[in-house]
Amino acid sequence: MSTTHPRSDRIDEKPRFARVSLSKGLTTVGASTVLLFLVSAVVEPASVSFTSLSGMLPVAAVLAIAGLGQMLVVQQGGIDLSVAGGISLAVVMVTHIPNGNGSLLVPAIALALAFAVVAGLLSGVLIAALGLNPIIATLGTNAVLYGVNLAISSGRPRTTTDLLARIGGGSTLGIPNSVFFAVAALIVVAVFVKRTVAGRRFEAIGANRRMARAAGLRIRLHQSLAYVWAQLLYCLAGILIAGITSMPSAYAGDNYLLPSIAAVVLGGTSLLGGRGFALPTVIAAVFLQQLIQFVSVLGVSSAISPLVQAAALAVGISLYTLNWGAILTPFTTRSTPAAAPA
Repeated sequence: MSTTHPRSDRIDEKPRFARVSLSKGLTTVGASTVLLFLVSAVVEPASVSFTSLSGMLPVAAVLAIAGLGQMLVVQQGGIDLSVAGGISLAVVMVTHIPNGNGSLLVPAIALALAFAVVAGLLSGVLIAALGLNPIIATLGTNAVLYGVNLAISSGRPRTTTDLLARIGGGSTLGIPNSVFFAVAALIVVAVFVKRTVAGRRFEAIGANRRMARAAGLRIRLHQSLAYVWAQLLYCLAGILIAGITSMPSAYAGDNYLLPSIAAVVLGGTSLLGGRGFALPTVIAAVFLQQLIQFVSVLGVSSAISPLVQAAALAVGISLYTLNWGAILTPFTTRSTPAAAPA
């Protein structure tokens, strides 16, 4: 009597739910973004003027890159609170080390990338190998990153180099260069996650760790690499901030922690891991930044921005996690009268 064993490469196939989830996330955030721009054009046309969009798109591009890094971590069932430290340290390194000398920009970028890899490995080892909670581990990594930051900058900003200002803060054909970097990051992440065997294994590990272990997949390696790739994307975001802003703050990354998580959630990525969609995450970043700009143009204080981001995060969680069909059923079904006795 012969017995059949499940094929070990079956784990490489795309999950059946992926297409449905991608369609839902893309439709939801896409329609919301289009509606927001329409409302902005009607209520406050200044919020969608060429000048406003030219100022909004670079920041949205940076947020999109940071959101892609956060998405890779969330896919493994974790969360990365070292976004702020990773971005801020990259900003400090590419501004303080060159100190206005463009010839030192490339070595500064290389050093920033090296620190990003070390920071990602630190979080990955603490979480995957030692079993620490992702929140605690990434908070510790964030503290280390800010320690290096303060050792280099003493908390003081410094003017960026002209070369980085032209590359990161310039534009091509009227489109900010940072948008092209965000599109490139989107293509790389999307192709890796959805079009490669390693990417499908990466998703499978986040979706069902027990099944992945039974299939012989290297769970700890994929978990650790998620934090490494995330830190590299945070580093790219920080380099772009240094190019966009003439004198960026040494704490510039503080503004991207909550928005990066909100962009991931609004893009439809499951907080339980496994499913992750790059394009909806990027669109969600544009939505969040335009929403903040629309609110600010209306004359609302900038202090309200964190509340707007928190509200968007709450809405995203409720849209994708609550069973609205079951919640609304008592209000949409009519009670049938009991049959009269014969």
